[in-house]
Amino acid sequence: MSSAQYLRTPLLTGSDIEAKRAEIKAYFNATSDRYESLFEVLANDKAYYQRAIPLRHPLIFYYGHTATFFINKLILSGLVKEHLNPEFESMFAIGVDEMSWDDLNDAHYDWPTVDAVRDYRKQVRSLINELIDAAPLSLPIDWDNPWWTIMMGIEHEQIHIETSSVLIRQQRLEWVKQHSAWQACEISALPPENELISVAAGRVELGKPYDDTSYGWDNEYGQHQADIKAFQASKYLVSNHEFLAFVEAGAYGNDSYWQEEGLQWLNFTKAQHPTFWIQTADGWQCRLMTEIIDMPWDWPVDVNYHEAKAFCNWKAEQTGTDIRLPSEDEWYRLYDVAGISELTEQQAAANLHLDHYGSSCPINQFAQGEFYDVVGNAWQWTETAIYPLDGFKVHPNYDDFTMPTYDGRHNVFKGGSWISCGNETRRSARYAFRQHFFQHVGFRYIIAEPLKETIVSNYEDDKMLSEYAEFHYGDSYFGVDNFPQTLAKLAIDALGDKPAIKALDLGCAVGRASFELAKHFEHVTGIDFSARLINLGVQLAEQGVIRYSIADEGDLRHYHERRLSEMDLDNISDKVEFLQGDACNLKPIFTGYDLVLAANLIDRLYEPALFLKTIHERINQGGLLMITSPYTWLEEHTNKQNWVGGFKKDGENVSTLDGLKEMLGEHFDLVSEQQVPFVIRETSRKHQHTLSDTTIWRKK
Repeated sequence: MSSAQYLRTPLLTGSDIEAKRAEIKAYFNATSDRYESLFEVLANDKAYYQRAIPLRHPLIFYYGHTATFFINKLILSGLVKEHLNPEFESMFAIGVDEMSWDDLNDAHYDWPTVDAVRDYRKQVRSLINELIDAAPLSLPIDWDNPWWTIMMGIEHEQIHIETSSVLIRQQRLEWVKQHSAWQACEISALPPENELISVAAGRVELGKPYDDTSYGWDNEYGQHQADIKAFQASKYLVSNHEFLAFVEAGAYGNDSYWQEEGLQWLNFTKAQHPTFWIQTADGWQCRLMTEIIDMPWDWPVDVNYHEAKAFCNWKAEQTGTDIRLPSEDEWYRLYDVAGISELTEQQAAANLHLDHYGSSCPINQFAQGEFYDVVGNAWQWTETAIYPLDGFKVHPNYDDFTMPTYDGRHNVFKGGSWISCGNETRRSARYAFRQHFFQHVGFRYIIAEPLKETIVSNYEDDKMLSEYAEFHYGDSYFGVDNFPQTLAKLAIDALGDKPAIKALDLGCAVGRASFELAKHFEHVTGIDFSARLINLGVQLAEQGVIRYSIADEGDLRHYHERRLSEMDLDNISDKVEFLQGDACNLKPIFTGYDLVLAANLIDRLYEPALFLKTIHERINQGGLLMITSPYTWLEEHTNKQNWVGGFKKDGENVSTLDGLKEMLGEHFDLVSEQQVPFVIRETSRKHQHTLSDTTIWRKK
């Protein structure tokens, strides 16, 4: 095996610019050679155009995709100024991710010839080699360095070496052929009996700093720590033989072992055994990438999450124990306990990085501490739906790499397989697929306490919610201070040394003013008519973070993460509660307040007089009422006969302030009035700049 096959992902640091160019160039060309050799296992052109499975494009797409990815991303980085082949760079750009298992796509594509795509790949390869030789390079290579995109393109092709190999494994056997560079393991024997090994409690830390010396995908950055309780884990990955007992027990036909989505997948596919198993009159066989062999019972079984989960449920029933899949954190604990380290230039001590075989191998061949195959041989499903680590940011040149997976439906798998290369082999790697998806993935099981239910970490993209989130917690625009924060400060200053026990934030929306008031008050209640808005405040109080996307232009979006800790609002969440309510019909329990804030509320109430004429009953003597509003009266919110002002009466103008004085004068003194500006961002180039009349009233 040539030394080129051991090339690892280069470090991003160094002092010798020319040496780093040479290192990256060698890594690029070795990756490209390996990708080309993978497609050489296709026996004829039919194999490129007939879809291996109906949920994904044919292989011609993947052959062209990695080259067009380079050009499209290098244009974004500024290293390339114009397209090589605009038609290809559109056709092969998107459509990589698997669809839902029942989302069949029969669209027709006028794919180019294999020779045309091969010639295009040669052009791209030549261009990138010239770029690596000549483009200005400064070290280290960080996110803002144009060379980051070169590394991104190489690691992207490393990923598709693996994903394309899975499709080849699912292609018709007569359309593939064996190849010297892709020789399967020939070792198989009686499978070892699996056993459970105790893992001591310990703390795990994951996440890369943004100045890490190795390339990473955006979901790897940030930080996360967890204290892991002691558990037991299977010594080996589940073998084909161990999984056979599940099959022979008829578990594919027993609904009780399958979750709802797993049952839907099972009923649709009519699966009765793992996808790569073949049942014949002479016994079980196994489909590898380019051949069918007698079942290697001591190799890891390849299954999707639904099958792995059902197996654990079945085995838990058989053994009377709490068997389940590990979480991502528990896998990291296994990694640390096993004493594994990152790959060096030496041959891997694992079936990893194509250092050994073009297939899986026996589960007892590579020991790592007391365990086997904590890394390598087959990926391992976890129970963890992928989520953003604390401090996560979206890389601007690939904003849809991870974002679509933060939906609670993509599970993390860890450890890498026999074909995982480059970044995929590293401890920090975080990849996730839909639960029905097939990769070279198996699993190991553990006995541990049930996992706590996790909250989905998707990015809110509802237009209204996102605009409110940005308005309350986002950036400042045109030098205008944060509006809810400004109101809270004005109210606290006006209160002076008066009691500050309870505050009511009416029309709290997503809650920024409630949190700001909690710096000064012992307890703050935020009430809004919209449960959708309140839920963001609740999420912040519970998790300390919200994530949302805001419109850039057209379908383009920016992604933001906001944390209470970054706004000096942490450690006060226990002083804030959020409730749904109607300002015109508040329950009697909402009383005894030293401050009531009604921000931009009255001109959105269906009958504001119900609020204004009774609010004094809820405020302590000497307490304050703050009302802010741009007085934008609209009949879609408030019938005209219920407007507080903004109309003529007896031929004279009646302003809203006049109406407020009339309705509040009996119980309040007007303390102050001023105009407070605010800006609502709609898109990157469209903003609403408004003045809100802000009045403060003291209860007599």
